[in-house]
Amino acid sequence: MLVVGDSTAGKTRACFEALRTELPEYRVAAPTAGPDLVTVVEVIDRTATRCAVWLDDLESYLGAGGLEPGLLAEFGRLRIPVLATMRHQQFDIFTTPGDTERAGTEHTRSALTGARVLRQLDAVEIDRLWSTGELQRAGEADDDRIADALTHHGPYGLAEYLAAGPALLQEWHRATRPGGHPRAAALIAAAVDLTRTGLTPPYTLRLLTEAHEPYLTAAGGPLLRPESLDTALAWATRRRHGATSMLVPTQDPDAWGVFDYLTDHTDTPIPDTTWHTALQHTTDADNLTIIGIHAHKAAPGIAETSYRRAVEAGHTRAMFNLAHLLHQAGRGEEAEGFYRRAVEAGHTDAMYNLGHLLTDAGRGEEAEGFYRRAVEAGHTDAMVNLAHLLQQAGRGEEAEGFYRRAVEAGHTGAMVNLGNLLQQAGRGEEAEGFYRRAVEAGDTDAMFNLALLLADAGRGEEAEGFYRRAVEAGHTGAMVNLGNLLLQAGCGEEAEGFYRRAIEAGHTDAMFNLGNLLADAGRGEEAEGFYRRAVGAGDTGAMFNLALLLADAGRGEEAEGFYRRAIEAGHTGAMFNLALLFAETGREREAEVFYQRAEEAGDSSAGLDQ
Repeated sequence: MLVVGDSTAGKTRACFEALRTELPEYRVAAPTAGPDLVTVVEVIDRTATRCAVWLDDLESYLGAGGLEPGLLAEFGRLRIPVLATMRHQQFDIFTTPGDTERAGTEHTRSALTGARVLRQLDAVEIDRLWSTGELQRAGEADDDRIADALTHHGPYGLAEYLAAGPALLQEWHRATRPGGHPRAAALIAAAVDLTRTGLTPPYTLRLLTEAHEPYLTAAGGPLLRPESLDTALAWATRRRHGATSMLVPTQDPDAWGVFDYLTDHTDTPIPDTTWHTALQHTTDADNLTIIGIHAHKAAPGIAETSYRRAVEAGHTRAMFNLAHLLHQAGRGEEAEGFYRRAVEAGHTDAMYNLGHLLTDAGRGEEAEGFYRRAVEAGHTDAMVNLAHLLQQAGRGEEAEGFYRRAVEAGHTGAMVNLGNLLQQAGRGEEAEGFYRRAVEAGDTDAMFNLALLLADAGRGEEAEGFYRRAVEAGHTGAMVNLGNLLLQAGCGEEAEGFYRRAIEAGHTDAMFNLGNLLADAGRGEEAEGFYRRAVGAGDTGAMFNLALLLADAGRGEEAEGFYRRAIEAGHTGAMFNLALLFAETGREREAEVFYQRAEEAGDSSAGLDQ
């Protein structure tokens, strides 16, 4: 049982109460590290003891030598209950999916293993804020502490309030003032930011003393008349509200952790001095990689340094993350080198990302090879990208095969892409089936594409339903197409509404279409405004139609300008209409030139572009 939630949401207490009430006769094994789990399993199996395993902060136990898929299966086979907790921040590090645009999200050497473990679990989410029903049930509890929390918790979660998170956060922030506890506040700030860099706690007093000085200086230094170090440490480590302290004691009496609520609720920039301090106090390749991950967006220079140091130690994940960082920075040649090193070490995501990099560089043949290697390793996104590459190369039959493999693996985007491929091949009935599967999975593009297919097949009523679903999901193109469908059905007023929604989202075709609708309705002044907006976005048809509108309004000189712009953009009909305009104003020689150009272009008629 994995319970996930924010800091102080009540994860650990919920697990404790579940254990106390549901398994009262069970003993509890609480290993200190991942490698101890194997011993725990062996002892429980050998002694046949009824025992539950307690894994608070599950991320500490995941990875090589710790909780791996095989060991998880062994827990299941022996029917050993496991209760685990994890904060949302840590859970996201392991479970956030990667894609073509945003790779590099499984960050440490243990991340892949940890992700596989988490995919086998159904996490129970505990919200920070309780529902109305939960608060009502809490009000029935015979506990003065809960009654007080119900009265005073305000915008905070009830468990959050009980755990003293908001109170400690406010007290820490108030401490940085003259007459307060500025040195203690600086020590806490140093510990909070060191944790945010990814440097693994606990932190020795010597490290905190070194790291806190810049914070104290920035707050005012001697002007604050800071307290002594001993007084500051005593204040920072004092237990409050019977719950916790700001700096948390560890098994080492000279080393401290930090109350994670403070870390989770701090988002100020981490000073460069703290990043450098973190780098100076670790040589562990895993920890260097984690620091790189935390610095990846906030401090790319620090991230590169950290990754490079981990790469020197042969850390495969760091090779991959460094390549990704360089790729993002436009340093493709360097990125390629590190991707290749990670590929040589068997890193599947590196095969996929290298294929993506090579595709962007126009080196499709090389990209295909790396995509195929990733596919052999079971990488679903690689199946999709390989299929797309093959489709663009005109190898549709092969592309279809890889799309189908990705569909079997549950890839929603592959369902949409396969639908597109089949529709282009004239296999509409098959395409419809895959679009519908993707729609069931909530894919907005599938709703739109299915609506297009149905509309083309003359099934307008069904198409309208899917367009409306896509519109509700924010699909701008669906707003335009739904407007077109409604206009054809004689529902002009409703069509206008959808065109206007699409225009608010910046859709050029909607500006043009609404201009046509208004022009047909005799609302020329409004139509002109929307045509002009579409012209500003480069729409050639809008140049032509605006010229027609202006010519009909007797504004020939303006119309001429827009006809000429449309001609420059390749609109042949504009040649004929410009010739007509010249003929009507007595400019026969110019009219003859444009009649001839229109004839040579095969156009001898005029009308409103639709």
